[in-house]
Amino acid sequence: MRPSGRQINEMRAVSIETGVNRHAEGSCLIKMGETHVLCTATIDEKVPSFMKNSGLGWVTAEYGMLPRATNTRMRREAKNGQSGRTQEIQRLIGRSLRAGVDRVALGERQIVVDCDVIQADGGTRCASITGGWVALKLAVNKLMAARLITSDPLIAPVSAISCGIYAGQTLLDLDYPEDSEAGVDGNFVVTDGRLIEVQMSAEGATFTREQMDALLDLALEGNSALAAAQMAAVA
Repeated sequence: MRPSGRQINEMRAVSIETGVNRHAEGSCLIKMGETHVLCTATIDEKVPSFMKNSGLGWVTAEYGMLPRATNTRMRREAKNGQSGRTQEIQRLIGRSLRAGVDRVALGERQIVVDCDVIQADGGTRCASITGGWVALKLAVNKLMAARLITSDPLIAPVSAISCGIYAGQTLLDLDYPEDSEAGVDGNFVVTDGRLIEVQMSAEGATFTREQMDALLDLALEGNSALAAAQMAAVA
């Protein structure tokens, strides 16, 4: 039995509210159970210097957790410098979102996706990628409506979900009590049924090829449901 009482292939409740920031070109508040992340997308009509005159667009991301996103207050990273964890997560978000972008069609401009964790209960990087794509799509829709680009550069939804082995069971969408005790933990980033990135490791127990295949099956099932939620949110 899972601590949450969910079935092994049952996700937490997912909701995506769009238009939550009046200033950003794209924004949403994604809730995956008790993990809540505010995602905004900002269009910049210039690219970083290393991309200049390439004819290619760029998508990047920044990630952070508010001081009371967890059960104890954290110090603000802006004041103390980013942790290695934060840097690793925001690079993952940027890589994942770029994998679903036709950068020629985007044109020589940059879109910055900011993911701010308001409340954390496991899976914050996965929620950030999933919500980040929604904010990105809404920003791209504005570019298309303004006829600044002629075709949609977003190939398919990009989403992510965690899976793991807890008490010997392969589980979909780990919350914090499961994640903190899991023998194996993995994050699966997917677009259109194809893998973008898998981060998976033994946290206290090794795992078999059969267990890995079972986790992959759960991840593809979960990401299919997330893609449907993303498309409904941007419709």
